[in-house]
Amino acid sequence: MDFIISILIIPQKSLLKINMVKKIEHIGIAVSSIEKSLPVYEALLGVKSYKVEVVESEFVKTAFIQIGESKIELLEATNPESTIAKFLDKRGQGFHHIAFDVDNIKVEIDRLKEIGFELIHLSPKSGADNKIIAFLHPKSTEGLLIELCQDK
Repeated sequence: MDFIISILIIPQKSLLKINMVKKIEHIGIAVSSIEKSLPVYEALLGVKSYKVEVVESEFVKTAFIQIGESKIELLEATNPESTIAKFLDKRGQGFHHIAFDVDNIKVEIDRLKEIGFELIHLSPKSGADNKIIAFLHPKSTEGLLIELCQDK
């Protein structure tokens, strides 16, 4: 029998900073209409949304529901050319991304880039819910869109 063994080599200095993720910050769910979807999630979870806001730079309307230490973020496109609109056209409503809360987003971006992860954003940008954010490309994360978040 032939066995293939894959080994990820992490530079020694990256190991010192490996525990940068504090928690799952939120799970992003793409929806066609927050007006229609929000009551469904509020009823399902037994909790009201604490914030609905538009992020003009991303052409997205968001709604947040707090569940314990984590959140659900509903994402609705505000422009037919937006990333969320394209996602909905291709895949329909459903799971979009998982976001991790980090201590220092700039350090985390550098660490992940150093060990070979592909980033969509090479520097943090302003996001919803008073956060600065950066996304990792799904090509380097086993097909999953990952968001890094830090409080502003």
